Amino acid sequence: MEPPNLLRELDLPTFRPRFPWIGGDLQTLRDTLRRDQLGPDGGTPIEFPIGPSEHLLAMQDHPPAGQPLGLVVLLHGLGGSSAREGLRRMGQTLQGAGFAVLRLNMRGAGPGRHLARGTYAANSNRDLLPVLQRARELARGLPLLGMGISLGGTKLLNALLLDPGLLDGLVTISSPLDLESCSRQIELPRNRLYQHWLLKRLVEQTLADPFGVRPEERSSLLEPGPRTIREFDAVITAPRWGYASVDDYYRQASPLAALLQGPVDLPPCLIVHAEDDPWVPVGPARQLREVRIPGLQVLLTAQGGHNGFHGPGGCWGDHLTARWLRRQVASASQSKAQSESPAAGAPAGSAQSAPG
Repeated sequence: MEPPNLLRELDLPTFRPRFPWIGGDLQTLRDTLRRDQLGPDGGTPIEFPIGPSEHLLAMQDHPPAGQPLGLVVLLHGLGGSSAREGLRRMGQTLQGAGFAVLRLNMRGAGPGRHLARGTYAANSNRDLLPVLQRARELARGLPLLGMGISLGGTKLLNALLLDPGLLDGLVTISSPLDLESCSRQIELPRNRLYQHWLLKRLVEQTLADPFGVRPEERSSLLEPGPRTIREFDAVITAPRWGYASVDDYYRQASPLAALLQGPVDLPPCLIVHAEDDPWVPVGPARQLREVRIPGLQVLLTAQGGHNGFHGPGGCWGDHLTARWLRRQVASASQSKAQSESPAAGAPAGSAQSAPG
């Protein structure tokens, strides 16, 4: 199910779940049911201006020693933040692989809640683009890479569709590519508890806005409140981000259509998705795999749940991301060295004089 030779090149086995996290639901819930011992958050807070008197907050992590291989912007999913366990664990794995990391809180999320009014969306380009441009400066000539978990990957893909030069590589795991089909899936009867849990967090995050909530918004969020994610997006997300309706939001903020229409000039991208993801349907990722977009690899696994991938050696998704990004950096470095070589482009059998 994986791109030919990809896992072999990364020296990584095909994903297999570890007991007792068997099945898509237990894979999805594992980080909620059992916490890893990650230690205190040692990230350095950095504020990124995104508008008059508004900022986004990121936590910057450095590799244990030496010059970093690059800087990775790490984005959380729906209802998440820089403090979520899965995001912190991914960041620590990337640090161990030699990367500096920016764990970014989107508008209204986590410890950055007090720095900007409102909430984020699947397409948050007006916030994300200035952050990525500033992150390029922070990288100081090193590769700037992206990693998005769930909706975080959607946001980064949308940013690259507008400006492919923002990043030098991107990994997304369990990311919605088509919001309409994702909305239908989370509304299935089997997902009732998931949707209730997500809605509770979204409503609390919205009502906690220190800048205030408009009376009509507050009324729509309180009893009985939205019953589905779609209803929440209809009364909060779509109007806040200037969409005519929730259908308009889902259509325009879904990267799938733009990727399928092509041509697209993306940096190297890896999209990872499990067939048994209970939250986000795998169909759109299958569609992308079939069209074979240059530079884009789609890795499908039979198991793994939604951002689970908990295997015998720890979180397989974390290790996959670190190894794939390391390979992109090595490949880019090799290509640069070859292009700068005095003999680059010389015909076979010819000689070139060294400069001077």
